Amino acid sequence: MTTSIYWADSYVEKKCSADKAVGTIRPGQRVFIGSACGEPQELVRSLSKIAGRLTGLEIIRMMSQETTSLTAIANKTRDFNMYIRSIYLGSVGTETMARNMRFITPMNMSEVPGVFTTKKLPIHVALLQVSPPDDFGWMSLGISVDVTLAAAQSADWVVAQVNPKMPRVLGQSFIHVNEVDAIVEHEEDLVCIGAQKYSAEAEQIGQHIARLIEDGSTLQIGLDAASHATVRALSEKNDLGIHSQYLTDDAMHLFAKGVITNRKKGFNRGKMVASAAIGCENLYEFINDNPAVDFHPSDYVNDPFIIARHNRMVSMNVASAIDLTGQVAAEASAQTLFAGVSGVLDFVRGAKRAQGGKSILMLFSASPDGKSSNIVPVLNDRAVVVPRGDVQYVATEYGVVNLFGKSLQERVVAMIEIAHPDFREMLFESAKQAGMIGQERSMGEAVRGIYPVKLEEAVEIDGEQITIRPSKPVDERRIQEHYYQLDKDDVFSRFMHEKTSFGRSDVMPKSQIDYVKDLTLVALVGEFGFGRVIAVGESMLMYNSNMAEVAFSVNRKYQGKGLSRVILRKLADAARENGIAGLTAYTAPRNKAMINLFKTLPYKVQSYFDGEGVTLTCRFDELA
Repeated sequence: MTTSIYWADSYVEKKCSADKAVGTIRPGQRVFIGSACGEPQELVRSLSKIAGRLTGLEIIRMMSQETTSLTAIANKTRDFNMYIRSIYLGSVGTETMARNMRFITPMNMSEVPGVFTTKKLPIHVALLQVSPPDDFGWMSLGISVDVTLAAAQSADWVVAQVNPKMPRVLGQSFIHVNEVDAIVEHEEDLVCIGAQKYSAEAEQIGQHIARLIEDGSTLQIGLDAASHATVRALSEKNDLGIHSQYLTDDAMHLFAKGVITNRKKGFNRGKMVASAAIGCENLYEFINDNPAVDFHPSDYVNDPFIIARHNRMVSMNVASAIDLTGQVAAEASAQTLFAGVSGVLDFVRGAKRAQGGKSILMLFSASPDGKSSNIVPVLNDRAVVVPRGDVQYVATEYGVVNLFGKSLQERVVAMIEIAHPDFREMLFESAKQAGMIGQERSMGEAVRGIYPVKLEEAVEIDGEQITIRPSKPVDERRIQEHYYQLDKDDVFSRFMHEKTSFGRSDVMPKSQIDYVKDLTLVALVGEFGFGRVIAVGESMLMYNSNMAEVAFSVNRKYQGKGLSRVILRKLADAARENGIAGLTAYTAPRNKAMINLFKTLPYKVQSYFDGEGVTLTCRFDELA
């Protein structure tokens, strides 16, 4: 194609109706249609008119909204006239997808553009939607660059629907008038996706994940309710950045609040980078000629090595099911929206490689009707989208666990810990039968316990960040290691006798708790999932008196720094809230630290010496 002709003259020459432009399509050709909310609806309508008269037509698309259902035509003609090739990463779960699963081509998003440009999948015709040309003849692909740019550059014949409502988005998003063969001017509203409806479960997942995200992190945001709820929970963070396949309404809102600044990304600093936008009209207006926004194709945005170059990269993606070993399925559903159509694995691997990066997978613990668990013993017939070796953080409404570096037994305990309480016992027994967990083990009180995230607290002591939180079943080994590292005198103070061995019977009651009658708080230093326990505070209900007995152990390095006081206060507050009458402790007379600690509570403290030890007691209805 010659490029010497003045582009404005070329534009006029190429103008035609949609029917005429699409009428050039011939039987047996492969036709690409612009994806997602950038779908050229007028061109698709014209294509549907002639589809029944053409044979052997193949349609390539990604995440279509089906404003005009080509799938219905394909089903009606039994693929004789039209075959659909839908780019999709994920397993097939919803009724519509399952019924049309023959159309699905599972691929990682980072690899799709290369399939077009290398002609491994030759494209004969590309139907696009673009903005009007600027003064130099460049038209923007606007809200849908992803794989569309590669399709346009690779196609034998390019038809562009010029829509004044398509925003002009900066970055690698432009195609020149001289590079298209037919131009159809047609103004119409762009496809919009309405605001997400956030369930209580989605909000809880969002709150859990928000605790993992540090100031200065770079985020990839999925297209699901839980991801959006997480973004909403980030309103108190600072200097966040965006490198994500999709740009959404929630990201726009955080940018408007000054939460997203892109100043500390470390790569593409100052820019929100994405390959497509999915949202409302306000979002499309926001990205129009916005110098803070750059759109690039999927082989750049989804490239794990590009992703890994960002500071504190955090990927947030939804799963539909995860088995006890960590294998992940990602199906599209009403809960997950289009989560199955994404670069999940690209971002999982890229985020893990980034300096300070985190890969987070989230899922609702149970089906919408509550009749089945989304954490299952084995995935069976579901396609594995993320292998167990790639999985790092997993979140449900019941908490977050880090599976990286964990044995199968540790993974089983962790996954059951965040499963819906109604299914934990079933999952535990299934794991035993499969040999993934020791026959001697039990879930104890943890089978029904609901993790009280509100008791989590971060404190700083001597410049070191310490996390104080309720213990979890996965903490059993860490608590055991803590006891073995205590000084001889501290062991005696805690257990009231000399002790050199700490078996499961000593540790299990501290980690398998119901968080009401029995509560253990641990203080940890180090990375989430690999933290070292430096202090343990226990509260155990005595049914005959409705009093809770408390006991403490603190690593010698951290004694005398106020850590026990924080833990005791939290144990007292939790006990009082759960209807317990007060606290009691039994200690040696020489343990002045414990005696003085107990007296810091704002209640009257009674003490009694029985000749061997001192019993300390306080009631919550008797203030000091």
